[in-house]
Amino acid sequence: MKLFRFLLLFLCCLTTAITTLSCNDNDEKRQAETLKDAQKQEVIFNTISKGWNFSNPILTPSSQTIVNNWNEWRLFLDELGVKPKSTIGAFQKKAKALSKRATDLNANIPLTFNKPEVKSRIAVLVTKINAINLFINLDDIPAQKIVSLVADVNEEMLSLTRQMDEIIRKNAIPKEEGESDMIRMLDTARAIPNKIVPHP
Repeated sequence: MKLFRFLLLFLCCLTTAITTLSCNDNDEKRQAETLKDAQKQEVIFNTISKGWNFSNPILTPSSQTIVNNWNEWRLFLDELGVKPKSTIGAFQKKAKALSKRATDLNANIPLTFNKPEVKSRIAVLVTKINAINLFINLDDIPAQKIVSLVADVNEEMLSLTRQMDEIIRKNAIPKEEGESDMIRMLDTARAIPNKIVPHP
């Protein structure tokens, strides 16, 4: 009987010792994983922070005069010009705000620029910014992809501003005599509809 008690006490002590060692191992593994995750997050933050450099191409004075009254453009550029500094969360908030401001660009486009070529460039710009917003909110953030998308946004901004300047340049070219009449005649919406006469 004493042997049985001794074995029971020995097994209890052994189980407690194994559990304690196991818990210590789990704690060490958790701490190592937490440290590794923190280092990974720091690398992601540093990569995004270095690559988060949006450009604001300069418009010609004529184009700038027109966009001065385009409030959505001004708000978008203001949002684009402020870089987050503290955390990944700050970049996530900025991406969300940029996505909203980019979408708002479609509202109140100045009449001079309210053309398919400008609207299509705005659509591409919105798509790129929405992609940044999507990728930065993933659990495993692809930092290099975000940096690449920032570069794409810069290219689209340049393309958009060049298109605005091109429209102003084309509008400044004087029309030749009769050119406006010819353009109106080519407009299919103004064509006289063919009336179908029913046969008796």
